[in-house]
Amino acid sequence: MKRPLVFFCAACACLLLASDPAAHDWPMWGGTADRNMVSSMSGAPATWDVQTGKNVRWVAKLGSQTYGNPVVSGGQIYVGTNNEPARNPAEAGDRGVLMCFRESDGVFLWQHTNPKLAKGPAQDWPDIGACSSPLVEADRLYYVTNRCELVCLDTHGDGKGNAKVVWKFDIIKQLGVSPRNQSNSSPVAFGDLVIVGTANGQDENRERVPAPKAPSMIAVDKKTGKLAWQVNSVGDKILDGQWSSPAAAMVGGTAQVAIGEGDGWVRSYEALSGKKLWEFDTNPKNAVWPKTRNEIIATPVIWQDKVYIANGQDPEAGAGPAHLYAIDATKRGDITTSGRVWDYAKVSRTISNVAIDNGLLFIADLAGFLHCLDVRTGKPYWTHDVLSKVWASPMVIAGKVYLGDEDGDVFVLEAAKEKKLIFQTSMGSNVYSTVVPANGTLFVTNRNQLFALAAKP
Repeated sequence: MKRPLVFFCAACACLLLASDPAAHDWPMWGGTADRNMVSSMSGAPATWDVQTGKNVRWVAKLGSQTYGNPVVSGGQIYVGTNNEPARNPAEAGDRGVLMCFRESDGVFLWQHTNPKLAKGPAQDWPDIGACSSPLVEADRLYYVTNRCELVCLDTHGDGKGNAKVVWKFDIIKQLGVSPRNQSNSSPVAFGDLVIVGTANGQDENRERVPAPKAPSMIAVDKKTGKLAWQVNSVGDKILDGQWSSPAAAMVGGTAQVAIGEGDGWVRSYEALSGKKLWEFDTNPKNAVWPKTRNEIIATPVIWQDKVYIANGQDPEAGAGPAHLYAIDATKRGDITTSGRVWDYAKVSRTISNVAIDNGLLFIADLAGFLHCLDVRTGKPYWTHDVLSKVWASPMVIAGKVYLGDEDGDVFVLEAAKEKKLIFQTSMGSNVYSTVVPANGTLFVTNRNQLFALAAKP
């Protein structure tokens, strides 16, 4: 089966982009808006056993397929899954579902469900559920449903097990977008704006782009749900879909929002206006789709005025050549040459974010290799073969790298120049999402369960 594809301070006019959520909540994909998968949280277990219950605080039931990455905020956990089995008989059938659980004990609190789009697999692939990771700020949650709707929910729910919708922006109805297979973008915020990719893409047969004039990314007012700006630098050049999520940061005094787009270029826009600042082609000029030319599914990571991004394809396309780049985000215009800091061509196709910590960069690829590089030069230190496809991103927590794979194993390695495998264990079924640290606990999903892992006293 094909499976498609995871703070602003007005007074000082700057992005609050702490590069380390430390021991606190993990309120968005990547923890902070720069999307760097790093935390200094102490106490994370380096070993556990889901069969015996060692270091397992609690387990909660999800749907039968889970591709969403958990986020943790305000004592609650949110994760996208599907509707099999249906928790609410009144909302039966194939749906995308965002579930909310209590952080302390895993008790189910409420859910937001949405039926599949009428056009079927071309726009909304069966059974994969909700794939967008929410953004949570105080008592407001923002995410993209399987129906290509950006919604704002009240985190308290309605008190009856259901979500409470504050507003909804229908990206298909209002902007004519034609999503490819699945709408999955994970929102980022800047000031009063929430920003997402639209998933606009090819038709079911990959013969044309049905909506070439539709935007690839939009910004919506957080409070009203009204459109603030839209961008479309891709037009009809989309190779397949557009499944990247935006990252935001202050770079050289300018607030930038960067995203990977469906033609294989990564682009950065001014966060308040949507004005294009720079663009970078991640494919060699002689690359040919689909053998050697790639799109971008991973989310950019912004670190010290640079953007780190690797290209790839839908996991069903299998392994193939790809590139990981460090890009100077202070440049302007077409910076494919001028903005290239380094290019690492030993990575295979990937949908994963990088993690940067202590001078090291970690990236996983679909072929099943975890790579460790020097973040400043791109020099490789080591690789580790997990012997399975990897959809998740590596997560660095207090000097250790955590990574799950399609076989259902999670690996723990030292985040160091010398490779050292600390631990490996099975979670019982596929692990498609990324290990998430929050408040002294690791949150890991397999295909149908959410685990809270913590060292027991």
